[in-house]
Order: sequence, then C-alpha cells, then structure tokens
Amino acid sequence: MADGRLDGVKVLIVDDDPDVRESVEAAFLAEGAETLVAGDGNTAIDLCHEEAPDLVILDMMLPARSGFLALEKIKGREDSPLVIMVTANEGKRHQAYADSLGVDGYMLKPVPLQSLIDTAVELLDNEE
Repeated sequence: MADGRLDGVKVLIVDDDPDVRESVEAAFLAEGAETLVAGDGNTAIDLCHEEAPDLVILDMMLPARSGFLALEKIKGREDSPLVIMVTANEGKRHQAYADSLGVDGYMLKPVPLQSLIDTAVELLDNEE
C-alpha cells in the first residue's frame, strides 16, 4: 500500500509513447495523485488551461508541438504548474533552454519511476 505522498495532487503526464504514459501514470496513481494524460504538446497546453494541474511531467520530443514550445505556453503564468521535463537528450544546451523557460525539474531518460516520484514530491513540498 502506498503512503499516498501525492494525495490530492493533479498531475498531467505528457509523452507520445503510450507505454511510458501508462507506467508513469500507474506510479503516480499508486502515490494517490489524480492523473491526466496527453500524447502531444497541443493537448498538454489545452489540459493545462482547462484542468489546472499542480504538476506536469513533460517529454521533450513530442508530435505537433515540442516539449519546449509546450513549456513556453505552460509556464509564464502566475498560476502555472510545476513542470518536470523528461528527455533522452543529454545536451546541456537543452537543459539551459528549459531552465530559461522556467522548468522546475529536468531528468534524463530512462528515468527510474521512483526518482521521478521523489522529485515530484520534493518540488511540491518546496512549493508550499
């Protein structure tokens, strides 16, 4: 039984790979989070504006609108959610760019689910 470290937290999981979405969603649900999922950047932006998630797990490489372009639209508002960007790209330039757009966490794939949850909990705790 999970200790529900994310009870009452709304998490949007954005990845174009259904297997990744599913496993990340299962990990967050096990911690008590309420989850939303999106397979592309445009859907992610719409969900952010409609559902106001507390946290977004955002893949960098997405169809329709890249993670960076989605990040630009998601951040920069007073009520913008925390965002953890997940990417297979190890380039420092990408991380610097994500930082400049206001990303809260940046993790390289493959991300161990426990690390992702721990990072999410830590960011949300710091937010309070």
